[in-house]
Amino acid sequence: MMAIRLLCTAAALALTLAPAPAMAETVTHAQGQTEVTGTPGTVLVYDIATLDNLDALGVPVAGAPGQALPPHLAQYAAPIGTLFEPDFEAVNAAAPDLVLVGGRSAAQYAALSAMVPTLDLTVAREGYIDNVAANLRLLGGLFDREAEAEALVDALRADVAALHEEAAGAGRVLVVLTTGGRMSAHGPGSRFAVVYDDYGFTPAVEGLDTGTHGQAISFEFIRETNPDWLFVVDRDAAIGREGQAAAEYLDNPLVQSTTAWQQGQVVYLDAQAWYLTGAGVQALRSSIAQLRDALAAARN
Repeated sequence: MMAIRLLCTAAALALTLAPAPAMAETVTHAQGQTEVTGTPGTVLVYDIATLDNLDALGVPVAGAPGQALPPHLAQYAAPIGTLFEPDFEAVNAAAPDLVLVGGRSAAQYAALSAMVPTLDLTVAREGYIDNVAANLRLLGGLFDREAEAEALVDALRADVAALHEEAAGAGRVLVVLTTGGRMSAHGPGSRFAVVYDDYGFTPAVEGLDTGTHGQAISFEFIRETNPDWLFVVDRDAAIGREGQAAAEYLDNPLVQSTTAWQQGQVVYLDAQAWYLTGAGVQALRSSIAQLRDALAAARN
């Protein structure tokens, strides 16, 4: 009888000490809702901005496509395909608990989500900084990094507020992307709308094409627009493609006649941060620092 009592006590104790099953959480994202069970252990990332955020949060990542990763994220490179074309066999072999897509890889959401829980963390242009903050908090909640996420959000918002104050009287800005001997302008509502909507710079021209590729322009357009500041994104440099550097391409009499050129207010932005990493908190804070440095230099 005593033995039976002891066995029952041991069994009850074992049941008491057994870990509770992980609860499933329904996560809302850019392409719907996905159930995620527990804290994901093995994570594959097909979005450089999300990878940048996870790195900032200190979340382990099993792998990301290695093409065009900035130096601080190169450690995560793995043979799992590209942003546009995942290697589905490699994904299956990795047996991830979660896959994260966004931006360039968003089109692969359906295929990946059929294999494994997948979230699309694409950041919408409108309310850009708010959307970045929301993604940071989402990731912080998923990976038990809530405090770290809030600290990053606070730091980012402080940076944005400081830049916004300094940008108010800086003058008119034109954002230009160069690639393959061509260039396009990007204004409010465009892929680089954060310059105007969140950072507070005054656009040099309104009504530009807000499509992904912007509005094709000429050197004459830049001269006629005559911006006080010219912010330049060199796409070829961002993707590692050989070609004429943006600084050389823009060095001609028409651009030289502008206020931006004559005042030394042509800023060659960090191409990887602006074109590839985009909505990553580390890339954003670095980009803001570059713009604040340029404004400070102009004041001195």
